[in-house]
Amino acid sequence: MKQVVSISLGSSKRDGVTTAEFGGQEFLIKRIGTDGDKRVAARLIRELDGQVDAIGLGGTDLYIYAGNNRYTFRESAVLAANAKITPVVDGSAIKNTLERRVIAYLEANHGQNFRNQQALIMCAVDRFGLAEALVAAGAQTVFGDLMFGLGLPVPITTLNSLARLAGIVAPIITKLPVHFFYPTGNKQTQFTPKFEKYFSNASIVAGDFHFIRRFMPADMRNKLVITNTVTKDDELLLKQRGVHTLVTTTPEMGDRSFGTNILEGVLTVLAGKPAEQLTTEDYTGLIEQIGIKPRVKILR
Repeated sequence: MKQVVSISLGSSKRDGVTTAEFGGQEFLIKRIGTDGDKRVAARLIRELDGQVDAIGLGGTDLYIYAGNNRYTFRESAVLAANAKITPVVDGSAIKNTLERRVIAYLEANHGQNFRNQQALIMCAVDRFGLAEALVAAGAQTVFGDLMFGLGLPVPITTLNSLARLAGIVAPIITKLPVHFFYPTGNKQTQFTPKFEKYFSNASIVAGDFHFIRRFMPADMRNKLVITNTVTKDDELLLKQRGVHTLVTTTPEMGDRSFGTNILEGVLTVLAGKPAEQLTTEDYTGLIEQIGIKPRVKILR
């Protein structure tokens, strides 16, 4: 049995373990949260190096994208460097391939019409493929990168503006500790509603679940939420808030949706070659070959 373990800077309360089959291969899937402790994360990565088949880096990003540019978080790169043998992946390749396909899948298979729908993408540089797909489908988009990442009351409404901003800001923020702009540790279980009018205006809320959970208002009635890394408790919370439909971009494993880093680890193992050599076409081919589809769940 192949093993993929996610070492996350997130809360240990969200840990889980399950088995799943992909491409005829059985996998042991495990998430270990370190409650924001980078030293513990580094130690665990060193201990797992050479003992498991792939290591996922959760609760942070190694890369973010805007336009044709990729930016590397220095802190995450230092963490990943603790592994010398086992590949370390952060899920960004899945975000840039699988998540692009989700919008077309919902249109073709669930009759979802995105044209002229108001969509709030919590952090588009973290989900650039999903953001591009929503724009291409005709959604009226608001990108919350400055609002939810930096606390600035400045919505971004075009991909060109996002790419220009990323060119200025990304080289700076990728040198800072990730907890400055992303909820890690116990912050992932806290509620601090913010910029509620943008949630209220949107019929679609998309992006990282920790951003959604932390900042969403009490009233999320009739909304479509597109995200991942969702547990049973998270589903119950969204249902209580009034969410109509939950779409997780990664498939169900056990009774939950794990992070994109887990799925990228699975695909890296199946590809049988170093992660740095895998291309978008490689990931897309594996996704089609295995038949990976998003999970769509009606909550109300």
